[in-house]
Order: sequence, then C-alpha cells, then structure tokens
Amino acid sequence: MAFGLTLIILSLLAVPSLLLSRRPDAKQYLDKLVPFQGWFGVICCFLGIWGIIDCVLSLNILGFGMWGVIYWTLWLLCSVVLAGLGFTLGYGLIAKHALKGEKARAKGEQILTKIQPLAGKLGVLGIILGLLDIVAWILL
Repeated sequence: MAFGLTLIILSLLAVPSLLLSRRPDAKQYLDKLVPFQGWFGVICCFLGIWGIIDCVLSLNILGFGMWGVIYWTLWLLCSVVLAGLGFTLGYGLIAKHALKGEKARAKGEQILTKIQPLAGKLGVLGIILGLLDIVAWILL
C-alpha cells in the first residue's frame, strides 16, 4: 500500500498539471513539495531499482496461480515506473553527486533524454498503477 501511495505522490509531482487542472488550490501544497522533489526522486529511483531486483528474485510468486501472476506483473510495472519517474525528478542530484566522469554524465544525459518525453505518460501510468497497487493490497 505504501508503494502505491509513493507512486501516486511521485506521479503527481511529475505531472502537476493533472492535479492543478482539477484542484487549483493544490498549488500551495505542491509548492511546498518542490524543494524536496529532487531528493524524493532519488529515493524513489533507488526504491524502484530495488523493487525490480526484488521482483526478479521473487519469481516464485508466479507459481501461485493467476493472482500470483497479476501481483508479480503489477509489482514489476510499479517498480519500473517508480524508477523512471524517480530518475527524471532526481536527475539533478544524481548528476551532481553520483555521476563522476564524462562518460557517466553522458550516459545519464542519454537516459534522461529518452525518459523525459515520456514523463507525462509515466505520470498518468504511475497514478493508475498506484491505485491498482492499493486495490491489490486490499484484495490480496
């Protein structure tokens, strides 16, 4: 459930126009989160990468029938979107503190240019997957 909530919050930070179009008063709350957006992105990027690794290590869940397959697939998709959005939002801090050397910075820029145009779609997908994760947590 916390995974789904984290994904929803990260998605709203990535695509604030969705929230602001429906609730203009939410701008004051988003403005409070913006200074922490980079750190939140970095933490979520690492959580997403750890989720992908943990998902691959937990392939035995696929043996639990249809619900196991659905849960595992949802887990993997949520982790991939969390890592992608986290990288997008936290790239400034990642480049500043982790990417030392020209090759690493060039590779980071290359990844960012591939992910950046998809940020809006990843944000919408993140909201949907976050809600599905919460529903799956309640049902399973």
